[in-house]
Amino acid sequence: KNAYEERPMASTTKIMTLIVALEEGNEEEMATVSELAASQPKVKMGMSPGEQYRLKDLYYLMMLESWNDTAVVIAEHIGGSVEVFCQMMTEKAREIGAMHTSFMTPNGLDEEGHYTTAADMARIMAYALKNEEFREIVNTESYTMSTEAGNSRGATAHNHNPLLGVYEGINGGKTGYT
Repeated sequence: KNAYEERPMASTTKIMTLIVALEEGNEEEMATVSELAASQPKVKMGMSPGEQYRLKDLYYLMMLESWNDTAVVIAEHIGGSVEVFCQMMTEKAREIGAMHTSFMTPNGLDEEGHYTTAADMARIMAYALKNEEFREIVNTESYTMSTEAGNSRGATAHNHNPLLGVYEGINGGKTGYT
């Protein structure tokens, strides 16, 4: 319904954040939390500036718990800034045919110029599901991040997708609301 109506995309934004991160980042690198990342509103892990986390662990925390601060840490580490990373996300959307999508945040918080359509979101998700690592992350029921990988602290994330595991063949994705 209304497949081409431009609307805010909330936390489904994190699908593209993960796509770009998987394609452009090195999951073993350590990312440092900035003041901006630490200042993100709920829902968040509650990171402090200067803490460091392995990107792979942040991918799981972002997709399973939808923590806004993790998305900003990822964006700043890979893009150098949120703005540059969002440009990378928008360019990737265009590359895969999502022509009515524009990213202004890596976490989906409402901002002028941040929108997609149902048709574009379907294209984005279809593209994402071709990536084996993406599928592995979004189909994970729970994930524990430890300090053994060099993380400043540990955390456990749980997948909030109620359809995961209900029917054989269901893939995870990203929950979100606005």
